[in-house]
Amino acid sequence: MAPADVQAFIDTRLSERHFAAYVADDARYLVLVAEAAGELVGYTLLVLPREPGEPPYAPDVADAVGARPAAELSKCYVLPAYQGTGVAGVLLEATLDTARTLDVAGERLAVVWLGTNQGNRRAQRSYSRHGFTVVGTRRFRVGDSLEQDLVMARALHVADPTAQHDGGR
Repeated sequence: MAPADVQAFIDTRLSERHFAAYVADDARYLVLVAEAAGELVGYTLLVLPREPGEPPYAPDVADAVGARPAAELSKCYVLPAYQGTGVAGVLLEATLDTARTLDVAGERLAVVWLGTNQGNRRAQRSYSRHGFTVVGTRRFRVGDSLEQDLVMARALHVADPTAQHDGGR
């Protein structure tokens, strides 16, 4: 991917204006941050559905992620100096723990999904360690480059396998 494409993505998706909108709309966006020594070292951005049945915005993702309500883990970034230190994992788990407490019009969030570049093996391993599995692919534009992402998802609520069932009696 060309540096100009990366810069175009930053300019159009990660600008100060965009972050102000994310923080201002807490019904749609959940932003969690990680700090070390009083410095911001990482953050996550979860995009919440406006209604329980709202599908993910891209048809290929909507086909791959069937559970609803579904939230997108849109961003999970940690400064390079803090990568590999465990900060990202703690931040990711805090985001998932918070997501488990959220509901959309009275329905608990069922799943969190994300897209990650097929070539980003480090991110894929990290997400897998945190319970995400590959459920499909999507095309994702970064500047003028059309990238192929893996779509990964993680259910937020797992039924208790030790729960007693009455067998329908």
